[in-house]
Amino acid sequence: MNTDTRAVAARALAQVALSGHSLREALALTLPTLTDARERAFASTLVHAGARGWLRWNAALLLLLHKPLPRRLGDLQALLVLGLAQLEDLGVPAHAAVAASVEGAAALGHGAQRGLVNALLRRWLRERGTLLPQLDANAEARTRLPGWLLDALTRDWPDALDAIVAASNREAPPMLRVNLRRVRRADYLARLAEAGIGAHAHPWIETAIVLERSLEVGRLPDWGAGACAVQDGAAQLAALLLDAPPGARVLDACAAPGGKTCHILERGAVALTALDVDARRLPRVRENLDRLGLTCDLRAADAQQPAAWWDGQPYARILLDAPCSASGVLRRQPDVRLHRRASDLPALLERQRALLDALWPLLAPGGTLLYATCSILRAENADQIAGFLDAHADAQAQPIALPAGRRDGAGWQLLPGDGALDGMFYARIGKRGSS
Repeated sequence: MNTDTRAVAARALAQVALSGHSLREALALTLPTLTDARERAFASTLVHAGARGWLRWNAALLLLLHKPLPRRLGDLQALLVLGLAQLEDLGVPAHAAVAASVEGAAALGHGAQRGLVNALLRRWLRERGTLLPQLDANAEARTRLPGWLLDALTRDWPDALDAIVAASNREAPPMLRVNLRRVRRADYLARLAEAGIGAHAHPWIETAIVLERSLEVGRLPDWGAGACAVQDGAAQLAALLLDAPPGARVLDACAAPGGKTCHILERGAVALTALDVDARRLPRVRENLDRLGLTCDLRAADAQQPAAWWDGQPYARILLDAPCSASGVLRRQPDVRLHRRASDLPALLERQRALLDALWPLLAPGGTLLYATCSILRAENADQIAGFLDAHADAQAQPIALPAGRRDGAGWQLLPGDGALDGMFYARIGKRGSS
């Protein structure tokens, strides 16, 4: 069993950057080989930093190498990217980063390349003053964003572009959602302090707590008893904006992994149906429900095909957390920048339109549909909702005003870092008529 931390991280990063695995999948496959919790945490930090910086530091390798490494040395390529990320992004002392990378090469089975690793990293340290300007001349390497996304952000948010890039490339602080059915937030903060876990309350989201650093969830007080869940504050706003009254029939149309589903239920007794088109994702939703002591009607079903599952009774509230580019959560899911393509957008836009059109007849007159994405692209957000409102005479935008972000069209856009939150878009759409 391979227990060299850098080698484990390099294998995981290679899976993400070169083989198309999600970061979550890669860490689940590799981290269990490390038995020490601190080493697992450090390996996770390395892989996140490597994914966040891949477009920059892989470009740096091309400046250092005479020709690209062969595909069979993909894990060594990832190890070198991690070496540069340690030197430039994580502040690891140079001697430690270089020495550990050299040993990582041996642990990966590339002992013959130890000299190459040592030479390349030391050359970077000697020549970084001339190499950094060359990197910065390339927009993708400078911003760490793929060119198609950078073009879209430049078009949609020219005045906020620098802030979006900076926020998307910072490590996001871990955030919790306190289960107010079980414990008051002030009391849970006291429990965290007693456990030696640094944390503070989010200033305007009543359920949100910001942790000072990442840790394994098993260390959180009463985690198993359902005292809290891991969820960014921007996502916590969904249940607050949906504002389902007690006893209401509620539909969560794209529920997995279940964070928003659980939060809706935590806020009050409602008759909630939660759907997801991918049955393989439902066990995780069920695990979250069970741990938090919540119940709902959970089904594997396509929200776009209500004839297959709807009982004909309208809903007072519908949450459509639509599939999207995930362009607003790069700081928390850095692998998205490596996997999402411009060619993905047309299908996403069509799916969003189809879901809106399919779910609208299920909403009761006087009810509210909350459209949500973790995107910051106007095509998926303000433009999508504008088209929907134009096509449905009985649809009316309801106002949203939050302490962070900005109004955009008929909805509200949070850009990455606004209010120290992820990027999210919300639009509340009411159906005209008597409830």
